[in-house]
Amino acid sequence: MSTPRPYDPFARDCPSRRLLDRIGDRWTVLLITTLEDGPRRFSELLRTVDGISQKMLTQTLRSLEADGLVLRTVHPEIPPRVEYELTELGRSLLEPLGALIGWATDHMGEVQTSRGAVSATA
Repeated sequence: MSTPRPYDPFARDCPSRRLLDRIGDRWTVLLITTLEDGPRRFSELLRTVDGISQKMLTQTLRSLEADGLVLRTVHPEIPPRVEYELTELGRSLLEPLGALIGWATDHMGEVQTSRGAVSATA
């Protein structure tokens, strides 16, 4: 018999649902994998993740920091230098998110074919 878990994402009011929303967000997936190689500055992240706005990058980084997935470090320089890096908890997401990205890139052709077939019959 399995041990009951304290969090059940199938339960309507479970806080793990909010975490799944965060982890499943495309910007989260892209930012976490971008931070795999070490700390990055805000401007580097903005250049690397094509299409993300400054506002969305700020919001996503704040959420990832609040969830304990990203560490924000302000270096006491003039002007201040701010870097973002993965925490150990954030690093634990690299493998599953890498698998998700791999699946998406490996199967995008099949998905596009299916979408085209459905569009043609609609």
